[in-house]
Amino acid sequence: MNAPLTLTEAPRKTRKTTHAPQRALPTAAELRRDIPLGGALAARIDAQRQAIRAVLDGRDDRLLVVVGPCSIHDPQAALAYAEHLAELNRRVDDRLLLVMRVYVEKPRTTVGWKGLAYDPHLDGSDDMASGLALSRRLMRDIAALGLPVASELLQPLAAGYFDDLLAWAAIGARTTESQIHREMASGLEAIVGFKNATDGDIGVAIDAMQAAAHGHRHFAMGLDGSPEMRETDGNAHTHLVLRGGHGRPNYDAASVAASRRALGEAGLPARIMVDCSHANSRKDHRRQSEVLLDVLDQRLAGDDSLVGVMLEGHLNEGKQPLKPGALRYGVSITDACLGWDTTESLLTRAAERLRR
Repeated sequence: MNAPLTLTEAPRKTRKTTHAPQRALPTAAELRRDIPLGGALAARIDAQRQAIRAVLDGRDDRLLVVVGPCSIHDPQAALAYAEHLAELNRRVDDRLLLVMRVYVEKPRTTVGWKGLAYDPHLDGSDDMASGLALSRRLMRDIAALGLPVASELLQPLAAGYFDDLLAWAAIGARTTESQIHREMASGLEAIVGFKNATDGDIGVAIDAMQAAAHGHRHFAMGLDGSPEMRETDGNAHTHLVLRGGHGRPNYDAASVAASRRALGEAGLPARIMVDCSHANSRKDHRRQSEVLLDVLDQRLAGDDSLVGVMLEGHLNEGKQPLKPGALRYGVSITDACLGWDTTESLLTRAAERLRR
């Protein structure tokens, strides 16, 4: 009779694991070498950052306007939009500081298309190497038109591929509470806007601003792809972005006053941007106009804490489902956007009101 097996001798069931094929990506250093910034453009981007800082500090009384497609899926259409915006900028830059949204990463509540950097072919192939290169090249081309570039930094590992091109960066409602994103923001040269949480809570954004203002030592990936301990000095130029929450707006005068008080109690400058989309527009892109006009009324009534607004606009109005091969040119495939004609008219009107 065989002796019973001990625990150490008992046969173990092995679980089969299936590993998806891994695809190598270029390092950030390699992509920066292949798609270089150049000294003249680097100096221009630094000047753009200084201009935005001047608005936040009250040394420039223009209104900061971050405007453009909800997300970029067609670089050709994005460049066409940039050319329109650059031409408009020449007519309104005495009163508005225009910054173009070039969002190549998109946060998803569950699943969905994650942006140009992830899936540039729009077919689920997730050719990230091409997506990163395409995103960097597009941002460089738009910056070369003289427009400051803005984007949301969603994946910290991707930031190094294009953060040298950004004049302004957003940390979204879903990631503002993340320590990793706060540490990343503390080392950015770009100006950073922290959005309130999806439920409308501004406390997490205020905490994020305080955290990002301090220096940190944190885990990071170097431009050469190697892990490193990164030491940051802190980012003194962050601000609060009000985007509403759970279907309720928070751009009204009472909400702005409450935000201003909360910032003061936290020892932070009263710098507030209103995102005219999302819950502030009750997810109706056409209502962005009334949000912007309300913000203008508050500024003209003397509220200088309102330093900026954000608008979602594309060449053509609305949105469309992602159906490769059947997409309409210049129409968003994520959130619905204002069309160019409406955007141009609205910003021209805003500049005129601010002149008066």
